[in-house]
Amino acid sequence: MYIEEENPSDVRTADLIVGIPSYNEAELISFPTQIASEGLIKYFGDKNSVIINCDNNSPDGTREAFMNTSTEVPKIYLSTPRGVKGKGNNFKNLFQKSCDLGAEAIIVLDADLKSATPRWIKNLGQPLFEGFGFVAPLYVRHKFDGTITNNIAYPITRSIYGRRVRQPIGGDFGFCGKLAEIYLRQENWTPAVAQFGIDIWMTTMAMCHDIPICQSFMGRPKIHKPKDPGESLGPMFLQVVGTIFDMMTKEVRFWKDVRWSKPTAIFGFGLGEIEMPPPVDVKVERLYDKFQAGFAKHDDLWKGILSTNVYKKVSEVRTLGFADFEFPGNLWADILVDFAVAYKKGAYDKERIMECLIPLYYGRTGSFVIELEPMTIQQAEEVIEDQCIVFERSKPGLLTKWFDTK
Repeated sequence: MYIEEENPSDVRTADLIVGIPSYNEAELISFPTQIASEGLIKYFGDKNSVIINCDNNSPDGTREAFMNTSTEVPKIYLSTPRGVKGKGNNFKNLFQKSCDLGAEAIIVLDADLKSATPRWIKNLGQPLFEGFGFVAPLYVRHKFDGTITNNIAYPITRSIYGRRVRQPIGGDFGFCGKLAEIYLRQENWTPAVAQFGIDIWMTTMAMCHDIPICQSFMGRPKIHKPKDPGESLGPMFLQVVGTIFDMMTKEVRFWKDVRWSKPTAIFGFGLGEIEMPPPVDVKVERLYDKFQAGFAKHDDLWKGILSTNVYKKVSEVRTLGFADFEFPGNLWADILVDFAVAYKKGAYDKERIMECLIPLYYGRTGSFVIELEPMTIQQAEEVIEDQCIVFERSKPGLLTKWFDTK
């Protein structure tokens, strides 16, 4: 896949890799590159290490910014062919290069990360040398940051696969060389996985292959380019949720007998002194308006996808004015059950199913933000945990509908 490679130190083998996937990150990539080098030298000085930028042939000078960053650790630049974009395609190159170099452990940092410290390298890497095969991050995020994670990826993954991984699409991970080989062998490489579906795909694949998983405290909040969920949803929603539904369909033999969830091992000792993440501005009125507008565009399809009782409840939510707006978590869980079943049964075009879910997501997100507004981050976490229990309780209903042949 990578037709362009720059390897000035002629690295042929590596024990440990830090990969940084990117597209047009010239302004920000130097920081995580420096942090990676400092962390590798400080905590893994006995390992043969390399930093790899997996890029999409960025026209903004990302390659030059990466290669010109002063580091003690050697660097490699890889690129997809011109015109081939997608975070997942960058990861595929990383998987391939990791196997080529015989790496035992691979750490990944987001290219737009602003808050990483050298200790992040230790916390994501050390468990991989102590028997774990996949390391997910644990960090404080603003209560309005990561709404796809909080309302979809975390509760669904937890309820379906029975593992509590708080940040299944966190962007910063560690995984072992064996898992890189497993990833590379997979044939279910959909267009969504080649894009932003990659993170949830990697987490789910680790669960479904019984890879030992842990979560690791990062010690600082995740600070990156913040996004208003009502403004910059873009294709990420379709790719992440589509991948979740695809994986449910493919891995049903793994999850159909899973009941409830169990904790996932945690590496490290708490978050220490809590540093508050920067605020995330969410325009709740816009989310409410987009939810209301969804009825004009998608009402007929909603009637076909949603069970009668669920559609009736959604219609009742529609009648609420903004001042009294509430979109309950149990209704949201029932909606996602019906959409997952419709996606699996294929009675409607999958892209249409995903697109008509978006206004309902806006409605749930708007209500979620209103509910969390007066709360501390810890109180908000308790609300998210309670929602996960609601999702877990909805699983028997999901199974009944999933295997209903009508």
